[in-house]
Amino acid sequence: MMLFCKHNNLRQHFRLKSTVSCSDISYCVDLVRKSDYENYLGTLLLPKSSQRAAFAIRAFNIELAQVRDTVSERRIGLMRMQFWKDAMDKIYQSEIPSTPVATELAGACGYYKLSKRWFHRMIDARTSLLHSDSFKTVKDVEDYAENVNSSLYYLLLECLGIKNIHSDHAASHLGKAQGIVTVLRASPYHASVRHVQIPMEILTKHKISQEDIIRGKSSQPLKDAVFELASTANLHLTKSRALMSSLPQGCYLAFLNASVCDHYLKSLQKVDFNIFDGKLQQKNPLLAYQMFIKKLRRQY
Repeated sequence: MMLFCKHNNLRQHFRLKSTVSCSDISYCVDLVRKSDYENYLGTLLLPKSSQRAAFAIRAFNIELAQVRDTVSERRIGLMRMQFWKDAMDKIYQSEIPSTPVATELAGACGYYKLSKRWFHRMIDARTSLLHSDSFKTVKDVEDYAENVNSSLYYLLLECLGIKNIHSDHAASHLGKAQGIVTVLRASPYHASVRHVQIPMEILTKHKISQEDIIRGKSSQPLKDAVFELASTANLHLTKSRALMSSLPQGCYLAFLNASVCDHYLKSLQKVDFNIFDGKLQQKNPLLAYQMFIKKLRRQY
């Protein structure tokens, strides 16, 4: 009975705080806007009733993603990941942690009854990357993307009140497409810090050394490797969109940022799959318009 009362207090906490200006939600919104502008735009296109929780989830993902790039020692990174695992455990024990993102997540989890396992999958996957910052196979990339990106989509669907097997399949494929695209998009940055995340099986197949990529020089073998990886991402994106007619009403709203994957893959094709071409680092000035049109058409 006590747990039930605490759960109701969390729900009331989320309702009450949503009626006033709040530094915690402002922190989350600003973090997403500054660190993940593309998904910031997509979140603004969600129903207002779901936006606050969605910003908290996106901010949580950013907090996890930034650990690997902001710590100098793996031990410190593991401690920060453990902090988030402990924080999520406390939230589901009806305790409210003191950090802005955790506070907002507490309200969202209580109000929307978000599944704890998706948060833990995201934390565990991000933690695994602290132990090894490279992937052996394409399946490793897909599994990582499923645990991080797809889990985030499952949470957004729960914020929209959607629990449906077709929606989960669409989210799974879109998450994998986004994960592969992220590996490709981040390759120039990773090369600059002497990291390579393109799977070793792809590099071996096309006879490319990691040093070739670190030097930042494109070659036909590398273009062939990028084409193969991009084709896999495009296949997942196509499979996700093929399910559109089977999805519940409003489901497309969680997937509007599919436009980001679509734009990058098309841009990559235009530069002949040269991942180091400077055009790929340019922002898409039409992204907000493209996502808004998709929303009007109930597509993604």
